[in-house]
Formats: sequence, structure tokens, C-alpha cells
Amino acid sequence: MAIMIADAYMSAMLPTLRQLQYLKLLAEHASFSRAAEAAHVSQPALSAGVQELEKILGAPVVERTRGNIQLTAVGAEAVRRGEDVLARTEDLVEAARNAGKPLSGRFRLGVIPTVAPFLLPAKLPGVKAAWPALRLFIREDLTPRLIAGLKAGQLDAAVIALPYSAPGIDHARIGDDEILAAAPVGHPLAGTGPIPAGSLKAEDLILLEDGHCLRDHALAAFGIEPPRGEDVFAATSLHTLVQMVSAGLGVSFLPEMAVRAGLADLPGVVVRPITAKAPRREIVVAWRTGSSRAAEARLLADALRLD
Repeated sequence: MAIMIADAYMSAMLPTLRQLQYLKLLAEHASFSRAAEAAHVSQPALSAGVQELEKILGAPVVERTRGNIQLTAVGAEAVRRGEDVLARTEDLVEAARNAGKPLSGRFRLGVIPTVAPFLLPAKLPGVKAAWPALRLFIREDLTPRLIAGLKAGQLDAAVIALPYSAPGIDHARIGDDEILAAAPVGHPLAGTGPIPAGSLKAEDLILLEDGHCLRDHALAAFGIEPPRGEDVFAATSLHTLVQMVSAGLGVSFLPEMAVRAGLADLPGVVVRPITAKAPRREIVVAWRTGSSRAAEARLLADALRLD
């Protein structure tokens, strides 16, 4: 019986890494021609690889209609599982290439927009000096997309802010960043000292657009429901937000690292702490649980540590 089981196992066809990569690219580009270009192969070669994968799985992985490519349920599940396999394989290759040489070669780092312009210019020169063989590729994006990039193997690590629920992700601390209030000159909240609890009202606020974790952290700290309606202003960046505060449109929240970097040094903007026990967000370097580059991510967190 043992021999029969072994024979059956050995005869089972398994997808190749190349086939999984083809399917992943097809899911990303929704086009055989663009996926083939990204894979640096001909379109017939990519199509043949996908067809062979379908034979192995015993089910279609894509629905082919004129001008449109859509994954089947089997294809979507194959992509989800295949991303983990491909990510771990890429980790293996990078670990082998850089064995004994931490933070050398390519390292793909994601950073949230409310941290990147204030942390990186101050810290990256020191990182470059400490690890001259490191080739750092930076991607600035919102937390949900950075987490998805970590899990898909598209990023090696990401600088994000906690609290944020992300199963399957480990992290190392960089430091705390206080959340401050910014009000226009002449506004009732443009005084001195900490803003008393209960003084902030939803109708006074102008905020970053939905998806920015700073917005969520600040609102949660005060139990404030976000302002709603078509006439509510939502900024895409902190720079825009400060300009709107300066123009007298409302009160907002700023991270301390941005204020230290001079972002709020505009006429008409007053920055105040929020209550004596100020809310803070924890800045961390995060990586996929089990990543072979976890030790390097920890080194990077040490190098980026807030003063």
C-alpha cells in the first residue's frame, strides 16, 4: 500500500512556478498580451503555460471573451495561493544571494504618505552610508495596499502606523508620533496649551480622504464620527490639508514629525497639542510573517528609529 501511495504521489502533476507567475501576471494586467510582455515571453508561450495549468488543475482558470479576461473562481484561488508560493520562492532566492550580507541587493520598501516625506529624507542618507550595497526601492501608498503588497511578495517591508489589524504581518518599532491639532488664526481653538477634551467637533474638521490611517487614528482617539456629505472637504495629502487650514476652512490633525519638518510653518496656522494625554500613533516597519528578510527589516527599523 505504501508503494502504491508513493507511486500515485510521484505521478501527480503539479503547477510550475512559471505557470503560477503567468497566471498572476494575467490577473494583474487582464490581458494576455500585456501579461506576456511583463513576463518577457511571447503571447503564445504564455497562453500555452496557462492552458497547461488548466489541464493540471482540471478546471478553467480564466474566462476568455473578446476584449476581456476574467478569472474563474478556481483561477482566483490559484492566484491567491500562488502569490504566497512565489513570494516565498523570491525570498529564498534573495536570501541565497545575500547570505551573510544583510541589507544588500534589492530591498522593496513601502511607506505610508503621512510618514514618507518627513522620515525618509532625514534617515535614508544614514542608511545608504551604513549599507552601501543596498538598492532600496521605495513605494509610497496607503496602508491597505502596502499590506496587500507585503502578502503578495511585491514588497519586502513597509513603514506603517499602528494600530492597524493585519493578520500574518510582524513588525518592529520605530517610535511614537504624537497627533497634534492645527487651527486657523482667529479660530476659537487657536489658543495656547492643550485643547480640552470635548472641544473638537466633527463640523469643525477638515481631514485627509478616507483610507489614510492618520485620519482613522485621530478620529478614534476622540470618539468623533467623521463628517459626511458631498460638501465635506477631503484632502489627498497633508500639504494640501495645511493649506486649507491656513485659508481658514477648518481644523485638522497633523503628525508631530510633519510639524517638526516645518509643514505647518505657514501664516495663519496655529498648532496645539490635544489634551494633556496626547494621542499617538506607533510607527513600525512591518513584514510578512515567515519572510526570510525579517532580520533585515529589523535592522532597517533600528536605522529609521525616531529620535
